[in-house]
Amino acid sequence: MQLRQYLPKTLFNRLVAIILVPMFLVQLITVLIFFERHWDSVTRQMADALASEIKLLIERLSSEPSTKEIYDLQIYAHKYFQFNVDFVENAKLVSKDIETNRNYTAFAFKRAMNSRTNYLWTAALNQNNDKIFIDIQFPNGILTIKVGKKRLFSSTSLLFIGWTIGSSLILFLIALFFIQGQVKPILRLAVAARQLGLGRDITNSFHLEGAREIRAAGRAFQAMRHRIKRHLNERTTMLAGVSHDLRTPLTRMRLQLELLKKTPEIEELTKDIAEMEAMIEAYLAFSRGEASDPPHLGDIRQLLRDITEQLQKTYPERLTLIFNEDEIPTFPIRAPSLRRALMNILENALRYAFNAEIRVRRIEDTVLIQIDDDGPGIPHEKRTDAILPFKRLEASRNQKTGGTGLGLSIASDIILSHGGQLDLLESPKGGLRVRIILPI
Repeated sequence: MQLRQYLPKTLFNRLVAIILVPMFLVQLITVLIFFERHWDSVTRQMADALASEIKLLIERLSSEPSTKEIYDLQIYAHKYFQFNVDFVENAKLVSKDIETNRNYTAFAFKRAMNSRTNYLWTAALNQNNDKIFIDIQFPNGILTIKVGKKRLFSSTSLLFIGWTIGSSLILFLIALFFIQGQVKPILRLAVAARQLGLGRDITNSFHLEGAREIRAAGRAFQAMRHRIKRHLNERTTMLAGVSHDLRTPLTRMRLQLELLKKTPEIEELTKDIAEMEAMIEAYLAFSRGEASDPPHLGDIRQLLRDITEQLQKTYPERLTLIFNEDEIPTFPIRAPSLRRALMNILENALRYAFNAEIRVRRIEDTVLIQIDDDGPGIPHEKRTDAILPFKRLEASRNQKTGGTGLGLSIASDIILSHGGQLDLLESPKGGLRVRIILPI
């Protein structure tokens, strides 16, 4: 069994443990040392002092004290020690061991008394809240001495423990305040990184803050974000130029062919030009991605309803939409691009299968969309290649409608731009299952 299983998992809890554990150990050692040395020493000194004062009072009496001796002793004890003294004649003392209190103070007082007097004695240390009673057996009666508890019990230990615990709690709360202030910038950096991974704009939501090391990490993150953004902008700009440069000669060739006499060769060239234009459009759609399409709050349920209604017009009674009872909130999506990706997947499913089914449910902070069909499917060893651009799987799909091999690539690229995941699995219906996971 490894110790790491019991260690705190979050940075905040680990910092708290780093401060709390040494503080607790220091306080524990301090208290133990205090009780072992200071409190033990103070208790013994107070017990010895009280026993010595009681011995002094006993020595002022004869073995069988008279009424006058008792009266004089009462005045003396109250004047010099603030003790109250009583004497009950002809009384017999019931011996009671004060060690039954299981108290170190009682033990120290018993040892001090036994070393200073030979008379039979006992004491009630906890009978009264303010005083303790010491009974001493004389031949003709019992001498009772009432002493304030403060003469034997020290409040220093309780004050010390209270001050130790109180000061520790105050310092711990102050430490928590500063730890929280140091952890918050890290949490904000983590949130910003996640938002960037989801393709969402963080220009106004992330600022440099925190300690020097956290600021350095934040600057590195911002530099990475700017480089990614610049790369996407440069790609879009380059592809716009490529689009213009390629379309111009193709348009010129199409016009020239229109002016020529229609022959089988001319018709073949016209078809080739149309195919090249379609390939260029597909390539541009794949390469452009969705960098220029900002995300907005959208309802994924309504989006799927709209797509289903549109496809049911072309493929009546072949597409089923099933929602789970889970509540799915609105969350940032690029509705046009996500619609294009889902349409691409569903049209593929309905083109090569007879029936298709969409199931939507929420799992924690993600939305799971599963699209199942009863078509021929894709072999397990070719599913990875199916998502790659320009990969046509004619062995499992109709060769005449194989397209350019960019359909699933574009859909996967759009899902990834939302911070999601697209997987190809085996469907219970016998065909292909497309599993899409979108973070909320």
